[in-house]
Amino acid sequence: MLDTSSRLLALLALMQSRPQWTGAQLAERLAVSGRTIRNDIERLRTLGYPVEAERGPAGFYRLGAGAKLPPLLLDDEEAVAVAIGLRAGRGVTGIEESAARALGKLEQVLPHRLRRQVSALHQAVSEGPDNTGTNVVAPVVDAAVLSTIAAAVRDAELLRFDYTAPAREDDTPRRNDASAPFGDWPVLVEPYRLVSWERHWYLVARGPETGAWHTYRADWITLRMATGRRFTPVEFPGGDYASFVLRDVATAGWQVHARITVRAPAEDVLARINPAVGVVEAVDETTSVLVTGADSLEMIAVYTGMLGLDFHVTEPPELVEHLRTLGRRYARAVE
Repeated sequence: MLDTSSRLLALLALMQSRPQWTGAQLAERLAVSGRTIRNDIERLRTLGYPVEAERGPAGFYRLGAGAKLPPLLLDDEEAVAVAIGLRAGRGVTGIEESAARALGKLEQVLPHRLRRQVSALHQAVSEGPDNTGTNVVAPVVDAAVLSTIAAAVRDAELLRFDYTAPAREDDTPRRNDASAPFGDWPVLVEPYRLVSWERHWYLVARGPETGAWHTYRADWITLRMATGRRFTPVEFPGGDYASFVLRDVATAGWQVHARITVRAPAEDVLARINPAVGVVEAVDETTSVLVTGADSLEMIAVYTGMLGLDFHVTEPPELVEHLRTLGRRYARAVE
């Protein structure tokens, strides 16, 4: 039988592993009597762990929320996974120092065999560039912004913020008032979901007056004071937030946008692109339009060049000039 201290740690580990346990289940797992379990529960409470009890035939014990974070008792695989995750975390500013502190504390108490395993993985793995698909530095988002947005989603609370999207002539309204021009801020929305894609964070939200759904880049959001106003969530059309983000970003989520006429049927273009590249609109049996974007002109040029199809670009003017420059450069390369 385990001594009292070891048994208390084992009991605490069990209670952290799932939401609730009956006294009989705990007694069986620890090979002790029900009376011993009740005594150990009282010892945990004396040590400051908020163990809640539900009495009756269907009664159970559960570890409640306390004023302080109790020690987390991780098994070997969990400890290694957390250590690797802390080393590999990227893309959210404001947590670098706290992540480093957490990793230091974890590695300090890891058993030698696990510390060697984490160290071996760290030394054997090389990290590639943060952005392998673009020549633009990856945006960073303040962790406090993501936390506040997530809390508003959880609590179904209206969210108000300033939005610094690049100005474009064809932008549609993104306020709750459909008559307000794009860029007339602040924005008031019903927040529904955060989506992480291509090292960007996006908020999917609905206008409380218009009912229109839009995507907002989190790194372009500057939060205002909390509204404290609740809303009644409605069902998201189609239910697929990630697919909606891919479609909406193609038209309003990049620094640079373009409509490219492609001399091919829409189905041929769709067969050649990743859905994340953009939206394809059919014009007729032999022509289609690719609505796409990126955070640089160079990346749009790369996308269109990889189509392997004839295309024509008339806007934006900067992209037209960039393609002319590329054309001359490629022509000189084979002279």
